Amino acid sequence: MKIFTEYFNEDKTVSLTAYLLDNSREMPNMNVRPAMLVIPGGAYVGCSDREAEPIAMLYALEGYHTFVLRYSVGRRDEGDYSFEQPFADGERAVKYIRDNAAEFGVDPNKIAAIGFSAGGHLCSALGTISKNKPNALVLAYPCILSEIGNVLACDVPSTNEYVTADTPPSFIFHANDDALVPIKHSLAFASACAENGVEFEMHVYRNGGHGFSLSTPNVCNGRYDPVSSEWGQQSIKWLRKIFA
Repeated sequence: MKIFTEYFNEDKTVSLTAYLLDNSREMPNMNVRPAMLVIPGGAYVGCSDREAEPIAMLYALEGYHTFVLRYSVGRRDEGDYSFEQPFADGERAVKYIRDNAAEFGVDPNKIAAIGFSAGGHLCSALGTISKNKPNALVLAYPCILSEIGNVLACDVPSTNEYVTADTPPSFIFHANDDALVPIKHSLAFASACAENGVEFEMHVYRNGGHGFSLSTPNVCNGRYDPVSSEWGQQSIKWLRKIFA
């Protein structure tokens, strides 16, 4: 595996870390691979480590080249911070992967993005508002509705309002007992997909709360639940059908 980091600003606070798998003569069908862009959550105040490299490794095991985006973050008391900054970072990340697809051994038509919580909001924005969209979305307990802006570092648009027939196929999962980002956020995006003929799959888990990541003993929010941990393999199976 080749690992390197591309920095998007001079102070190196915005970056894209690539995990590129090695080719092998024993696996000739894997010389060109799908890619997964990983967008951690963190309320636009930070980027969660639990939703970064562990997620990249999940999809690397499935044969994906993976990329972890550390985007611009801020605080509400910093008047110059806005949603436009992380959104521009996300657009740049998608463009960077697609522009360098031949060099990286990535299929430019098989670039998925996964986002968690606020990262799920950014991911959904890339699939709706952006002109350079990923080819598939995985939305993990995502912030979708603008009303959540009061707990984020900035005001945000309701991305469900921007869903069109051009929105990529979407895999959505959420825990029913999420007290921080209510399940209505995921339901609103799923409903918009249904209304616009966008292929989607949605899983609602009974337990998990918010921020459960892989929901494994080592990578969770302190509430390990073996049922909600199934989302990883469920999303992989779904992506196999989307990218078949």
